[in-house]
Amino acid sequence: MSRLTRVAPSFHGAALGDRSTWPFVVLVRGPKVTILRTVMGTNASRPEPARRTLLLALAGGVAACAARPSQTPSAGGRFVDHDKFPSQLVAARQVRAWLPSEYDASREPFAVLYMQDGQNLFDPPSPMARGAWEVDRHLLALRAANAIRPTIVVAVWNTEGHRAREYGPQAPVDSLPAELRPLVRPNPGAADAASLGDAYVRFLATELKPYIDAHYRTRAGRADTFVMGSSMGGLISLYALCSFPEVFGGAGCVSTHWVITNNYAAFPAQFAPGANGDPRIEQMAAAYRDWLREHLPAAGRHRLYFDHGTQGLDGLYGPHQQKVDALLAAKGYRPDIDWTSRVFAGAPHDESAWRERLAIPLTFLLRP
Repeated sequence: MSRLTRVAPSFHGAALGDRSTWPFVVLVRGPKVTILRTVMGTNASRPEPARRTLLLALAGGVAACAARPSQTPSAGGRFVDHDKFPSQLVAARQVRAWLPSEYDASREPFAVLYMQDGQNLFDPPSPMARGAWEVDRHLLALRAANAIRPTIVVAVWNTEGHRAREYGPQAPVDSLPAELRPLVRPNPGAADAASLGDAYVRFLATELKPYIDAHYRTRAGRADTFVMGSSMGGLISLYALCSFPEVFGGAGCVSTHWVITNNYAAFPAQFAPGANGDPRIEQMAAAYRDWLREHLPAAGRHRLYFDHGTQGLDGLYGPHQQKVDALLAAKGYRPDIDWTSRVFAGAPHDESAWRERLAIPLTFLLRP
């Protein structure tokens, strides 16, 4: 026996957020649930990740994550925090949505920018950071100048102790010789040192994004879905786009950590002051380039932003970035259209430097 019903505005007492007033209409046929449409007119051919998100919601899964109002952003707009966002793929973590004031003043859908290291993006930042990125302030100023499209931010917290495991590009790391693979992470002898990069990007694409699209007014297509991060967050943002090119339309890779490893003590010839370099570092960087050569999407439908400074860790990135730039050019990516690569002389590897130049990648990725 079949019946039509509307999914309630909350599941197991958990609020759905802004799209709670846009209930799904589903067909219930015994234990089987089929999405027919939302009030936006989506039909039963809804992509599998979205169907799975709704089914999980009905069963008390991912979409049952409670949303709560948070502190007021210093620059304007509002935060909605999702504490301990559940996942079947990675550890639960905090996820914060930043909604500009214009989001509440209209009913139009917005582009979405997913950002790594979410605890460092807004004031007050994590105690580990050298200041916040202040991404909300930058986006508001750029919108006021009509330089970017209407955008919300989804800030994804890292899990601190597992950051290197989640933000490392797994397939390139796994392709390294057995003696090099353990040296990628800070604690190579740890029992839980396995790579988590594949699980993390699947979490972004198949769990978090469908949830956000179901609960907020978003432009859910590839052309309006972006991912961004710095250092290893830049590595994994590019990896996410290449792994899910139909999901993500652009990646912002700031101070991209092309040397891959965080185990600096294992490579004194590379990271010690005055050192001349360690060939094993180039071997690690080359593994990622080899993977990119096979997995970069065809030019013309994505935007890729890269940059680096010249001080500290950023001083190591130039030769590796130049090789990636050459690879992109060989693949037909058009400079300043499909891809751009910038050097900031004197800039170090920290949040204060990324904040100073943040308007540049935001404009490149989000321009109308």
